[in-house]
Amino acid sequence: MSASPGRLLPLLLLALGLSACDKSPTFTAAEPGEALSGGAATVTRSDRVAFSLPSPNLAAERRLNFSVGNSFFRNPWVIAPSTTTARDGLGPLFNTNACQNCHIRDGRGHPPEPGSINAVSMLVRLSIPAGSADQATLERQGVLPEPNYGGQLQDMANPGVAPEGKVRVEYSTEQVQFADGYSIELRKPQLNITQLGYGPMHPDTLFSARVAPPMIGLGLLEAIPEVAILANADPHDRNGDGIKGKPNRVWDDARQQTVLGRFGWKAGQPTLNQQNAHAFLQDMGLTSNLLPTDGCTEAQTACRQAPHGGQPEVSDNIMDMVLFYTRNLAVPARRNVDDAQVLAGKTLFHRAGCQGCHTPSFVTAADAAEPELANQTIRPYTDLLLHDMGDGLADDRDEFLANGRQWRTAPLWGIGLTETVSGHTQFLHDGRARNLLEAIAWHGGEAEAAKQQVLQFSSEERTALLAFLNSL
Repeated sequence: MSASPGRLLPLLLLALGLSACDKSPTFTAAEPGEALSGGAATVTRSDRVAFSLPSPNLAAERRLNFSVGNSFFRNPWVIAPSTTTARDGLGPLFNTNACQNCHIRDGRGHPPEPGSINAVSMLVRLSIPAGSADQATLERQGVLPEPNYGGQLQDMANPGVAPEGKVRVEYSTEQVQFADGYSIELRKPQLNITQLGYGPMHPDTLFSARVAPPMIGLGLLEAIPEVAILANADPHDRNGDGIKGKPNRVWDDARQQTVLGRFGWKAGQPTLNQQNAHAFLQDMGLTSNLLPTDGCTEAQTACRQAPHGGQPEVSDNIMDMVLFYTRNLAVPARRNVDDAQVLAGKTLFHRAGCQGCHTPSFVTAADAAEPELANQTIRPYTDLLLHDMGDGLADDRDEFLANGRQWRTAPLWGIGLTETVSGHTQFLHDGRARNLLEAIAWHGGEAEAAKQQVLQFSSEERTALLAFLNSL
């Protein structure tokens, strides 16, 4: 007869050197409702479609809206003019022709493989140092775009228009060693941009590679009250724990004012609707009423003269359906929350201090944009704040209030299903980490102390920590 988790746990904690003497909590059982990461918006599937399902608390008629939004998210857009008038206007410059191509099965993108023709699910943001730039531009865009190429490199184009360039990624490697002698190899990416279509770039151009993040639970993140996010902010480290979470303040195109940023790798977008509109424009060259002008620069004559798919190319109705879809993608339930090894890993996660940025839980607002998202206890493991992650992860590129070393804490929910859903385990903003242990080893800055704790973990402790992360 096998021992129960309750009997195994004290023995496992003792073997891992964890005891009641530790200042951090020791978890001996799952918390009530802990498996429901998205509250009532949690689904129990853990297969390859686990990130593509509607919240189970959506009524049947609202699931129809979800399906319509899914069709515009999943199916390709085409070049104008076309008989497919509801879905034409692609380009003239773009990175892909469908949202799903970047967010693979609504999951995580990846850097281009060697020999790839296009980067597809990895974007390269461009800007130049602000200097004495027009303050209105910085207030509204957060960066000063590269003059000839704009704010994002587009490596695909319609016939008759030259792509902006091609992106390749090369890697150098370094070794990181744990206290017990176990060693892992980290790879550091180097962008190589060739075949520039519109002349040389500004000599001081700044580059930032970004893979597409998972789509799950975005409506729930949008529904977290602002006051709850700001309650965790401590930019001056008044409590002395070394964690200096800072909110980004960004331009809201609809409200025409500066507000709290929540979405994107540097929290550079305030709302899901604006995030969607910018993705339509920058990734696929599709205008909307929120962003009615193509991003062609003065140097891109053919781009400026190309036919368009109407004004706007993405109608308000389509924007609304895509917004509904992206708000209501469900979060998968956690697995094995009562497993002794998972609980030991959770204890180690807290002992290392990871929860200082990866805040386990929030309660969504009563007045959430969709009633199904309201009053939900959710467990995203993010504070949605900016943190200095050290030189190793720095892109040296400011974005609104985020400096070149700061990144928004990435949500961890669903991270253990990445390989199942997206077919790979490449993490961090540019996909450099090939597994979760590498991702941890890249942490620096405010996370340096937590990383050093993990580097002291034994093989058994590392296994337990990964078991916890993979249960999320």
